[in-house]
Amino acid sequence: MNEKILERKLREAVKSLGGIALKFSSVFYTGMPDRIVLMEGGKLFFVELKSTGGTPSPRQRIVHQMLQKLGFEVWVIDTPELLQEFLKHIQK
Repeated sequence: MNEKILERKLREAVKSLGGIALKFSSVFYTGMPDRIVLMEGGKLFFVELKSTGGTPSPRQRIVHQMLQKLGFEVWVIDTPELLQEFLKHIQK
């Protein structure tokens, strides 16, 4: 599946759940995930979207590991099934 389609589905689904999926880009810090998902109760998730079969770049992997060490959840989503798994997870 195309990354743009997954990104649109993520944005729409998160909105329907009462959250926000903000597009994220950092001019001075490369490798950050595509979206920051904010949910009720102060829940925050970083989401990297890829076309099916795509994988994060080496720089993205480093940044994802850094964010995880800081205690944040980072999801890499490249299929509709993983998107559904993420959406179930953020509703807990």
